[in-house]
Amino acid sequence: MRKVVIGALVVAALSGCAGSKMKEARTGTPYKTLASQKAPLVVAQCIQFGWQDEAVFGVDAGGFKEPIEAGGYTVYTTGGDYFVDVRSTGAGSTVNYFASEDSMPAKRRLAALATCL
Repeated sequence: MRKVVIGALVVAALSGCAGSKMKEARTGTPYKTLASQKAPLVVAQCIQFGWQDEAVFGVDAGGFKEPIEAGGYTVYTTGGDYFVDVRSTGAGSTVNYFASEDSMPAKRRLAALATCL
């Protein structure tokens, strides 16, 4: 039981850090903006599943999905270094991908999410 409580506290602390990183990143320009004809939930679930692939991302595999205000979803990694905001536009979705830096891991995450469009 004690391990569960400690684990929950660690996750809560990390999500607080990730949340402030994401809020700051949203004030700038996304790394990439993409469009899809699919519904936001379908796109977000696909991205979340893809980002959890340990064969591709190893120990950095992780994808968490939360609803965002005004409809849509945010899918993010543990530290919030990579995240997407998936919002409804017309019959489809707009995907704003944010990455902390232009790196190979950022490009891998972009490639994984592009398969969901």
